[in-house]
Order: sequence, then structure tokens, then C-alpha cells
Amino acid sequence: MYRVPILLMCWIIGFFLIFHIFWKNTLRYIDTIVEASNELVEANDNLIHLPVELKQVEDQMNQVKQAAIGNARLAKEAEQRKNDLLVYLAHDLKTPLTSVIGYLTLLRDEKEISENLREKYLSISLEKAERLEDLINEFFEITRFNLSQLTLDQTRVNVTRMLEQITYEFKPILATKNLQYSLEMEPDIEIICDVNKMERVFDNLIRNAINYSFENETIKIVAVKKDDGVEIQFENRGNTISKEKQSRIFEQFYRLDVSRGTKTGGAGLGLAIAKEIVERHQGRITVFSENETIRFTVCLPGAL
Repeated sequence: MYRVPILLMCWIIGFFLIFHIFWKNTLRYIDTIVEASNELVEANDNLIHLPVELKQVEDQMNQVKQAAIGNARLAKEAEQRKNDLLVYLAHDLKTPLTSVIGYLTLLRDEKEISENLREKYLSISLEKAERLEDLINEFFEITRFNLSQLTLDQTRVNVTRMLEQITYEFKPILATKNLQYSLEMEPDIEIICDVNKMERVFDNLIRNAINYSFENETIKIVAVKKDDGVEIQFENRGNTISKEKQSRIFEQFYRLDVSRGTKTGGAGLGLAIAKEIVERHQGRITVFSENETIRFTVCLPGAL
């Protein structure tokens, strides 16, 4: 007669005991995870350790932490490179400016100066003024560098003609190193892009090829249609870029040439900007360098 109620009571008590045990364990796990989550914001390399039952959660939290630490380290390095460049640029601005002022002062004060010497002083002043302009442009490039708000105004464009025009405008600069260029392109290749921004990509890559090319060489530009779009290559002969540098070449403020005394050392933004613009167009940009050959390849979706 009392057997059923007793069994029911035992079942209820057992249920609540089991529920209490599991609930207590669940709360304990939650408290452990909450405590471990505080470790995510700690700037150290200590791994998070959880009970073996939470191994999967532990692995995921450690992955998040390591990724956050890596991103923070990269951001700090980029900020330090930017600060160093600003210091270098501020220092470098003084050198050409002092030269320009010095030679112009000589031209003003020297009454009986020969034409040859006058021409020499004017040439040096012009060269230093051009260098000063480059440095000022680098400075403004750094201060306004913000690609997070990059927007595209896309139109259909004949990329064959675009490259023909851009390369033609580089002839005076090419002549300074006795460089030639060759164009190997299919006629009337069309893409849909932001023309001004894509011109900047091509301008940066050609300028980069000139800066890091041996003298008396030919810069090759090849454009071909692919099934999924267009492939454009910019190739020059120059010092081989190491694998380590290739892996970092598209980073903001990363410079191949760290010497401030050369004209090839820019602000380290050209390739970073080119990469961002290409990727905003759903394309990709890569670098290859072996046996004193440097090749940048840009792949873009074709026009519809």
C-alpha cells in the first residue's frame, strides 16, 4: 500500500540529489570559466588552464588569447615603426632644407660667380628641394594614413590603356637610372575598379620597381586575362628579397631599405596601401623574389 509513494519519494529525492550535484558542478565550471576569462585581458603569455572536462573550452580560450597578444604586439610594433619614421623624417627634413638655404644664400651673396658654378648651385638646390618635397609628402602620407574609411567609386576602365599611360609618364624617372620598360598586354583588357585608387596601386608598384632595380635594366609589365579576372605582373631585376622580408613587405611602415641616407627609403606605406586597395576590390597581391628577380603580381576580378 505504501510501496508506490515510498518509491516515488525516493525517486524525487534521488532526482533532486543528482540535479543538485550536476547543478553544483555546472556552477563551479561557470565560476572557473569566469575566472579564466580574466586571463584573456592579461598581457602575458601564460596559458589558461581549466579542468579536463573543459579541455575544448580551454583550447579555444588559449587561441583567443594568443591571437589577441599577437595582434597587440603587431600594433605596438607598427606604432613604434611609425614613431621612428616621424623622428627620422623630422631629422631628414633639416638636411635638404639647410642645403637649399646654403646654396641660395651663396647665389645671392656671390656677385662674381661663374655661370658654371651658378648652374651647379642651382642644380644642387633643385635636387635638394625635390628631396624635401618627397619627405614632406611622406610626412603627410603618414599623418593621414587611415584605410579603415576607404570607399570605392567603381567604374568600367580599360586597364591596358591605363597602364600604357601610367608607364609613359614614368619615362623621365626611368631615365635617371637608364631603365627601360616593356609592356606585354592583351588589347583592351577591362576591369571594374575605382580608377584613381587603382592608378595609385600601379603607380606604387612601378615606383617600387624603379627604386629597387639595378641600373640599365628593363622593367617588365605583363597583363593577361584569366578565367576569373585579370593578372598583372610588375617585374624588375634587383637584389633578392629574403623570405622573411617577403612575409612582411605589405605591413604598414615596413621598409625594405632601412637606411635614411638613400632615396629608396620611403615611409613604408606604398605597398601596404596597394594591398588594402587591391583587397577592397576583392583581389589579391603577392610578391616573389629569387635570383635577383623581383615580381609583384596583382589579381583582380574582370569586368562583367
